[in-house]
Amino acid sequence: MVNVAILGFGTVGSGVAEVLTKNGGLIDQRVDDLVRLKYILDVRDFPDSPYADCFVKDFSVIEQDPEVNIVVETIGGATIALDFTTRALKAGKSVVSSNKELVATHGYELLQLAKANGVSYLFEASVGGGIPILRPLTNCLAANEVEQITGILNGTTNYILTRMIKAGLTFEQALKEAQDNGYAEKDPTADVDGHDACRKICILSALACGQHVYPQQVPTQGIREVTLADVAYADSCGYKIKLLGRCLREPEGKVCAFVAPHLVSCENPLAGVEDVFNAIAVTGNAVGDVMFYGRGAGKLPTASAVVADVIDIARDPKRDRGNQWGPGSEDLVVSCDGLTSRWYVRANLSMDQARLACGEILPLARSGAPAQEAAFLTQPMTYPQLMDRLAGVETCSVFRVL
Repeated sequence: MVNVAILGFGTVGSGVAEVLTKNGGLIDQRVDDLVRLKYILDVRDFPDSPYADCFVKDFSVIEQDPEVNIVVETIGGATIALDFTTRALKAGKSVVSSNKELVATHGYELLQLAKANGVSYLFEASVGGGIPILRPLTNCLAANEVEQITGILNGTTNYILTRMIKAGLTFEQALKEAQDNGYAEKDPTADVDGHDACRKICILSALACGQHVYPQQVPTQGIREVTLADVAYADSCGYKIKLLGRCLREPEGKVCAFVAPHLVSCENPLAGVEDVFNAIAVTGNAVGDVMFYGRGAGKLPTASAVVADVIDIARDPKRDRGNQWGPGSEDLVVSCDGLTSRWYVRANLSMDQARLACGEILPLARSGAPAQEAAFLTQPMTYPQLMDRLAGVETCSVFRVL
């Protein structure tokens, strides 16, 4: 028998309990053993829960029970979750996590700790919710050198941008709607400022390049500055604005990783990813381009990925899962300033002044634009080159074009 303990009974934790029990017969069949929920750790009381007999409030009960094989961590954050994960691994228990903050900040040390104790640390649900992406990267695409990863990694920001594009809502209106619908937290900072997407691209980058990439190494820009004017200008030339996390392989084993709004051509499949859906495009030097698409969050989609990791471990607890990466370094991540791309610029100047500053441009138009507002797409150049040309110009928005 394989006994499972869940840490936290919030959205994801309760979803894991539901999937383990609802699909219990199927899971037992696929594992060829009995997989049972033994404990749920939570400081709150749930007297009416169908799992009421499983609840405990002291982690040491789980830690010291030799019958517990797998601990599922759904607490979130990188403090208590780090302590409990460390203790579980040292106690010889495999850990499955949906906690992208913990993996992004402490993934290397926890993977090393799991290896030293002959157990596993898996975290498929930490990126993309129910979308299978980490296991395909380490297994299905193992024969490839991953050249780049580009993803819509946060469902909240994608929902907000979708509502701005399709319903003409301002950022503030779309954010409130997302909160009212349960797609955004009361404090939306981690989502709208890009921190959530940053943690996810760190994990993807680490798996792709084989070294730990820390969030503080990844330049991150959110969507607070995106306006309806930018949406209209982008639409006028066949583009949509998306918040992208990107990782590009650079010479000498370096990585360029960053998060920022981009103009994405409507001919690109990423432009068609709407609402709370996520999509991740991967380019390998053998397979070429592949894309993974689905619900990036939610109770059952995320629980689906968590329980898949539980099944993987239950089938073969001692197998090397190939999800190790090496330590990070201060010079691993190079600046995206050297990345050449076209740029979308909205600024307070005339179109003649824009041509004088930036050379050949594609002028854009929208109804109701102020007389001294110009928006345009540039020719390919680096960010420092663009800033040199726009020196002294009052810019309103500057976004890369994918």
